[in-house]
Amino acid sequence: MRSGLEIGAAASATIPALFLRALDIHLDPQAEAVIYGVAIVGAAFLLIWGVETAELRMPQALALAILAVVAVLPEYAVDLYFAWSAGKDPEYAPYTIANMTGANRLLIGIGWPLIVFLGWLKGRQREVRMESAQRVELSFLIWATLYSFIIPLKGSLSLVDAFILILLFFLYIRKSSKGEVVVPKLSGPSKAIASLPPGRRNICTLLLFLFPAGIILASASRFADGLIDTGSVLGVDEFIMVQWIAPLASETPEILAASIIAIRGMGGAGLGVLISSKVNQWTLLVGTLPLVYCLSLGEIGSLPLDSRQAEEVFLTSAQSAFALVLLSRLGFSLKGAGIIFILFSTQLFFTATEVRLGYAIAYLALAVLLLARSPGRARGVFDIARDIFR
Repeated sequence: MRSGLEIGAAASATIPALFLRALDIHLDPQAEAVIYGVAIVGAAFLLIWGVETAELRMPQALALAILAVVAVLPEYAVDLYFAWSAGKDPEYAPYTIANMTGANRLLIGIGWPLIVFLGWLKGRQREVRMESAQRVELSFLIWATLYSFIIPLKGSLSLVDAFILILLFFLYIRKSSKGEVVVPKLSGPSKAIASLPPGRRNICTLLLFLFPAGIILASASRFADGLIDTGSVLGVDEFIMVQWIAPLASETPEILAASIIAIRGMGGAGLGVLISSKVNQWTLLVGTLPLVYCLSLGEIGSLPLDSRQAEEVFLTSAQSAFALVLLSRLGFSLKGAGIIFILFSTQLFFTATEVRLGYAIAYLALAVLLLARSPGRARGVFDIARDIFR
């Protein structure tokens, strides 16, 4: 009964948006941003339950990768809408980078520390330990992060970037699929669905993929435009609205999914979901942006980055590099999580170029300091990076 109510509540959250979209009704920007944002969150929960049920027949690393992709589908929908719009109207180009960098930094700055904090609350654990199999995610994240530093130097996202990053993603999925199948510990709606007879379970799982995916795709453009128009009405910088408010809605489902896994006592798996989300955002999402932009543009070109966008990408890359050094021993401590959270949260109060560059340099300086003080971390990073070739 409780599981049915949870599924019903998530599905009900999508109805107002579905009604407005079907009848092509337009409301004021604030109302549309809320209604379509709620629909995206509700749909994402349905997707997560569907993927959790599908985990019964696939390797854990692949299941976490698919869960991460599905959970972050709202982020894809919003960002790809901006990329498509940029091909028709250059004013949308900054929003594409704003949304992508905001989502990536929020994921590490809030999501990763939250998993450690939940582990401390539940069992007073001062560190979340990861399984050796999760080196796969870290290995590909290292290479994606290294490549990301090239993007601000070029000042654009091109089809060459798309090829390299999308190739990294598919190599990651291929490597993840070679792991062993581990029966997951299901609870709530996913457990109820898994207990159904095979035929009904397969139908329910399929519906939990198709229905919410359609809702997310139908809501993305209205949600994105609602945020931009709301920023104009309230006198708030549209770039800031798109960079932080939109990701709060689109990243919430995956962070909540990872948190639920951590609360069940599987902090490493919960952290693995968010690391995998970072991998697919840093590879497939970023790589798809110039591809969609060129399709909209109708010719081969590059998605341009102005100086501010280049700085945002550089800051996001630096944050990722520091976080990887912290994880080089397959553990994420309460102290490390606190540093990541403080650096992320304090930078939100400043928008000047000097501050963005200052925080990026601070991330890199801390990473170098940790590597210099601990040769074990340096060896760990090097060994994990080599896993991609094994």
